[in-house]
Formats: sequence, structure tokens, C-alpha cells
Amino acid sequence: MMSGTIQNRDAFLNKIASRLGRNRFLTTVERPEWSYHPQDTVLKDADADELLEALKTQCTTIHTDLIETNKAGLIDTLRKIVSEYGGGSIVAWKDTRFEQYGLSPLFDTIWPSENIDVHQWNPEAGEENIQLAEKANIGITISDITLAESGTAVQFSNKNRGRTVSFLPLKSIIIIPKSSIVPRMTQAAKIIRERVKNGEHLASCINFITGPSNSADIEMNLVVGVHGPVKAAYIVIKDL
Repeated sequence: MMSGTIQNRDAFLNKIASRLGRNRFLTTVERPEWSYHPQDTVLKDADADELLEALKTQCTTIHTDLIETNKAGLIDTLRKIVSEYGGGSIVAWKDTRFEQYGLSPLFDTIWPSENIDVHQWNPEAGEENIQLAEKANIGITISDITLAESGTAVQFSNKNRGRTVSFLPLKSIIIIPKSSIVPRMTQAAKIIRERVKNGEHLASCINFITGPSNSADIEMNLVVGVHGPVKAAYIVIKDL
């Protein structure tokens, strides 16, 4: 991976220091070593099944439907949820994992034969992708990391995974491999940090999505669907 260069950094930092009326600090700050790490204790000893149970419990709090299935039953499960959510137009990522999960027939033949419009993100289409996402009834994406404690799906965008697929359609369906479930934000941050250390190219945008959009800004009254999907479903694939 090619690393970027920072131009005029010293001149910029020197100017800031002079405006503050002090010399620029040239020494680096040592990372502190803490003796106690409470963030590591939450769900510390939970196995995969216990993490899934924690996720299911949290989904009842964040107004999110959670459906369990396996790879063999994924097509039928996804068709059922799409039908329950009103069918209509669908926008989805152009993600190779859909093929790995056996969903290609659904996107290529089954839904088109049922007169359901399906658009998979096309980087060459530019703004048209966003326009279609705005009009779509359902957006379908995949979680890269899933936080059991908060019920959060972590998604890495790229040219084939438009970030607007998650929040512009009226409803959101997120496919969650069971293997992607970790205890909480602590583990997600560690995974991301390790990828950076390994020189991996990370997404320019990493979304942390916790169920449908909601707000309690006005007199602490919760309103769901204020600035994004009004309904959300997580489909957990137990054998992935």
C-alpha cells in the first residue's frame, strides 16, 4: 500500500505555535500503560452462542428484528423479510460475499422474475446510485464486525459498498455472519488497529449502525425513523 505524504507540516505547526505565543513541542507523547482495563471485561468469557444471545437481547431494546438462519436457508429468510417489509425496490451492495452466501440467484433471477426492482451498487453509475437508494424501499448490506453489547453493525465502505445503502432506503436489512460477533466496541477498535498495523487499506468511511434511526432530543421522547430507516432487521447466519 502506498502511504500518503504530508506537505508543509512543519511550517503549518510552527505557525500555530507562534500564534499561541510559545515554542513548538518537538518531543513525542508516550502512550500511557494502564494497570486496569475494565473495557476488556465485558462479555470477556462469552462464547459464540452467548454473544449471539447478548445480541438478541439488545436488539429488543433497539427496536431491531433479529432472525436466525443458516446458509442453506438464507434465500428463503431474506425473501420472507423483504416481503414482510413491503417488497418494492431494493438497493444492495455489489459485494462478492453475496455470491459466497449463495444469494446470486435471488438478485439475478428470482426477484426480477417477481417484478421486484433490484439495483446493486455500481461505482461507474456515480450519483445515480444515490438517487436509486433514496427511492428504494429496502437496503441490503453486510456487517463486517458486530457488537453484541450495543447491537451495532460495523461496515467498511468501498467503491462497491456505498455507505448510503445503509441509511437512505426506508428499511434496512443487514446480514450478520455469526463469526463477526464480538463483545463490544473495544474488540472492534482492536481489529481496526491491527489492520492498520498490518498495512491494510482501510475504508474511507466506517459506519457503526445500531438498528433503525431514532432520536430522543425533544423532551426525551423516543422517535424511531427520524433521519434514516424506520425499520431494521439483522439476519444472523449461524454457520458463517
